Amino acid sequence: MRGDLPSKDAGRILPQCDVVGITGTSFINHTLEGLLALCEKAFVVLIGPTSPLSSILFDYGIDAICGSKVVEGDKVIQSISEGATFKEVMGVKRVTLTR
Repeated sequence: MRGDLPSKDAGRILPQCDVVGITGTSFINHTLEGLLALCEKAFVVLIGPTSPLSSILFDYGIDAICGSKVVEGDKVIQSISEGATFKEVMGVKRVTLTR
């Protein structure tokens, strides 16, 4: 997207930030630890439906976790089986945990 910076600039940019949003995908691509090391002074928010809703993450420098919780499993299964995108999935509640 226009205005996006390449990941190679993270080491220069993130230490200057007051607030940083990191997607839950950083668990999958094994970048979370390195990103957190660059955000020592920032308020860090882990964002997205793949974000684990675990308060243990607060011990590692994350200040808030914004994720999803299944509240009606049958609706989730039906939505997914019908090919719904995440925004269309029924039976999911968006939640935020804070330190």
